Amino acid sequence: MKHSLGPISRSLAAVATAGMLALASAAPAHADDYRYWSLRHGEKGTWRTTAEGPGTYRPADGAVEGLRFAVFHADTKESVVPRAPADFEAICASTPAEAGTKRVALVLDFGTARDAPSGEKPPAVRSHCVQLPPEATTAEALAKAAPPLRYAPSGLLCAIAGYPRHGCGEAVTDSSERASGTGSPRSGSGSGSGGGPSAGLLLGGGIVVALAGAAVWQARRRRRAGGFTER
Repeated sequence: MKHSLGPISRSLAAVATAGMLALASAAPAHADDYRYWSLRHGEKGTWRTTAEGPGTYRPADGAVEGLRFAVFHADTKESVVPRAPADFEAICASTPAEAGTKRVALVLDFGTARDAPSGEKPPAVRSHCVQLPPEATTAEALAKAAPPLRYAPSGLLCAIAGYPRHGCGEAVTDSSERASGTGSPRSGSGSGSGGGPSAGLLLGGGIVVALAGAAVWQARRRRRAGGFTER
């Protein structure tokens, strides 16, 4: 299902592009491991990578969207996916379809202990079935299902459900191990919120750039009396 972009979505796309360029220019030339949230789309029970961010991507009814937090390396980033199946029927079994809405399944994988910033413990993998207006984006689904979200001024989505508490797309200098489907590099001394992934890593890794996704969702809710509820 394809929709034309409205003014808000076009603004988000412009901000996302600006954020990606800003992060690319700030990236240390020697670093190739970064810690961030990455978006995946479910397809026939498996996960595929994407170059489009959640601020503009509009999943169809019955879609499964996966978010994975990890330390990613340029050579292995595409193999690091949510550690739960992309199973819409299982996630949304208890959420009946309603006319004028769509159901989107979300899988949130907060990563392993080795992915975690220093002093933080990743929550368990969890899933949500979110009922949304037909034109809603993945960012709006996240804002509804997993607040609080934390954004950087550049537009990078730093935290989902409050995790992690600190840091945002920082470089990880200890690259003795590489991210895989079940693990990731050890946490190193990153650059905090000052660094960022290279342009190639941003585009190829599905990094989540979606400034004001929560604000867009809240604005739309105010325009709709009653709104929609998560089941």
